[in-house]
Amino acid sequence: MGLLGLLSRKSKVNYKEIYEIGAIIIDVRTKGEFSQGNFKGSVNVPLDKINDTINKIKSKNKPVITVCKSGMRSGQAASVLNRNGVEAYNGGSWTSLDSKLS
Repeated sequence: MGLLGLLSRKSKVNYKEIYEIGAIIIDVRTKGEFSQGNFKGSVNVPLDKINDTINKIKSKNKPVITVCKSGMRSGQAASVLNRNGVEAYNGGSWTSLDSKLS
C-alpha cells in the first residue's frame, strides 16, 4: 500500500517523509517560468503536457509532489495524476517547498 492509502485526505501531508522515500518533484509551470527559477532537482512538465506524460510518470513507480507558482496548477496536476493511478500530492508553490521538506 502506498502512502496515499496510509494518509487520509483529512490528515496533514508529511512532504518531508514523501520526499525522503524518493518522491519526484514535478513543476507544472511553463518552460519559461521554470527557467527563471525552480526547486533543485525538480522536473518541468507543464500542466498542459501532464496527460501526455502519465505513463512515463507511472513507470517510475514513485510518489510525486507537484508544484507551481501558487498551488492552483499543481493541484490540478495532482488530481489528474491521482485519477490515473499515480500517488501524487499538491506541494503548492515551488518557493515554499523547502519549508515543507524541513
